[in-house]
Amino acid sequence: MKFGRPRSSEPEINLIPFIDVLLVVLIFLMLSTTYGRLTQLDLKLPNADSAELQEKPNEIRVSISSDGRYSVQKKAVDGADIQAIGAALASAAKESANPLVVISADARASHQSVMQVLEAAQNAGLQQVTFTAQSRSQATALP
Repeated sequence: MKFGRPRSSEPEINLIPFIDVLLVVLIFLMLSTTYGRLTQLDLKLPNADSAELQEKPNEIRVSISSDGRYSVQKKAVDGADIQAIGAALASAAKESANPLVVISADARASHQSVMQVLEAAQNAGLQQVTFTAQSRSQATALP
């Protein structure tokens, strides 16, 4: 006669169906996911609503054309390197105390052109720099 409790066997966890389900889910996710590659950014330069442009006596206006030509205070700069731009900015800065550099760049001008003006202004010791933009009403009126 047996007077003890019957020994029960340890339950086993069968992982094969679980792995099969996970593989099916993984395959489904791989097939349904699209991997888009960003090749080009479509950018539009911003317009700004601002008041009428007012000339200030302590401003140094720097204009940058789309083909990389520079002018400081409506005078063409000879050369497109940082030293030439810096010399033009330094000579214009002698005429006023604590001047503000206003950069007016064409929408198609390269960022490198703008960065050269910023670096030239820093080298000339000019700390105040700002940018101009055309108003939305002017942007819609232009072709």
